Amino acid sequence: MKKLFVSILMLSLVVACKKEAGKPVPSEIDTITRVTPLDSATIAKEKVKKEGDIKKVNDEVLQALKAKDYKTFASLIHPEKGISFSMYAFVDPKGDKHFSKEEFEKYQPTKTLFTWGAKDGSGDPYKATINDYLGKWVFAADFTASQYSLNKFIGGGNSLNNLEKIYPKKDFTENYIKGTEKNGEMDWKTLRFVFEEFQGKYYLIAVVNDQWTI
Repeated sequence: MKKLFVSILMLSLVVACKKEAGKPVPSEIDTITRVTPLDSATIAKEKVKKEGDIKKVNDEVLQALKAKDYKTFASLIHPEKGISFSMYAFVDPKGDKHFSKEEFEKYQPTKTLFTWGAKDGSGDPYKATINDYLGKWVFAADFTASQYSLNKFIGGGNSLNNLEKIYPKKDFTENYIKGTEKNGEMDWKTLRFVFEEFQGKYYLIAVVNDQWTI
């Protein structure tokens, strides 16, 4: 009787093992949500939308500067990263003037003088209020009538342009005004904006002026 019980027990274990061995093992791939790749048409559509969104903000910034509407300008500053200003093509993160959005809004209406950098040639520090810097230096010409480009440089002189190194993989625009024949086209000016997306909208993180330097 004991031998019969042991035999039955062994047979049950063998059957159980066979059933367990035959049980399908879940694939790790099945547990991962499969992402459907975007087709070329969708990618092209998204690219066109992005380019349109950036162009729209670029033009809003230019219109705000032309109208000296610095409240609207402030609304286009990145809420978390703030904004930096470079007097020339060479971007110096340690020396260039930077404001958080809150700081800009606080000091913009005041007569507080800030040092924005050094003038080319003389090396003298350039001191001005926010309003004067924006009106006399940043918007030194009517850039609303300029040549526009996205992520491509138009103007360039003898000043080192390191924008792409300092802001890698960031979208930037260029608003370029060609120089006059009277001055041998040396009096060209360009205004570059660097943008970053935040919560579905593009905001300014940098304003970079460029012109012929000595």
